[in-house]
Amino acid sequence: MVEEHIYKEHAIELNYFEIKNDLQPLVLIHAQGVDATSFNNVWKYLSKKYHIFSIDCYGHGKSLHDAKQYNVIDISNAIISFIKNVVKDKVYLLGHSSGGLIGAYIASNTELCDCLILEDPPFFSSQGEKRKNSFNYIDLSTVCHNYINQDENNDFVLYYFSNQYAWDFFPEKSREKIKNKMIAMAIKYRQKHPERNLKVMFWPKIALSGFQGMNNYDPLFGETFYNDSFHCGILHDSILENIQCKTLFMKAQTNISEDGILMAALSEDDLERVSRLIVNCQIIRFNCGHGIHIEKQKDFIKCLMNLKQ
Repeated sequence: MVEEHIYKEHAIELNYFEIKNDLQPLVLIHAQGVDATSFNNVWKYLSKKYHIFSIDCYGHGKSLHDAKQYNVIDISNAIISFIKNVVKDKVYLLGHSSGGLIGAYIASNTELCDCLILEDPPFFSSQGEKRKNSFNYIDLSTVCHNYINQDENNDFVLYYFSNQYAWDFFPEKSREKIKNKMIAMAIKYRQKHPERNLKVMFWPKIALSGFQGMNNYDPLFGETFYNDSFHCGILHDSILENIQCKTLFMKAQTNISEDGILMAALSEDDLERVSRLIVNCQIIRFNCGHGIHIEKQKDFIKCLMNLKQ
């Protein structure tokens, strides 16, 4: 049975979901824009071998919303406190996308991880000037930045749907017609179900998975990737070279657009750099997009089950 709790300790406030048992603790850290429930399609399967803890990061879900703490250090320290005081054992730690950046920082700075699982995290590509050539920057980060600097719209979910980079994938001749029709459907759904995750007829389910939990997402979190403050000036090299635990890197497809935009979490060169820096790193590739646990659910589950024999 899935239980939902709030962990509070001094200034820390983390919402989390748990499936209790006496098995190996597995802590799941989601990507930005979604929340802990983005993993709910794999919870029950993984609970056959793991004690599941799925956490809402700061600025997401029901966890603390305080923009001053939307950075890798404060979020990681909150999860470190959670592991020490709630889990009370060494963990298998899995982070998806930005959650992987957080998971790596925790593994690099503590001895709390028996195994680190990195689901397509944006190492190097999300930092410094390189970030401006990444999909996240031109899509979510830029939309967050523009939303914060306007006052005409107060529904971020609808604002993001209307301004996402995905519209550029439609044929130019029919783009505006399709876009206007889809946005009209999104508006109608939001008016009728403002508390639910967005659903739009004919919009791919995989794409809609990126809206799971977005109702409680703070765009100021995305702003930290726009202005590069999320990393607190800590270079990814210094994080990765200090990871000593067994590490599994799940790599999704690498695609680059005609205009040179990295349509992936990280490039092949970035991946090679990661593998050189982490002492004990196994790489497994998946023929899918960024959300491996959603697009390749069975393969994702099998991969984690094989880790714990």
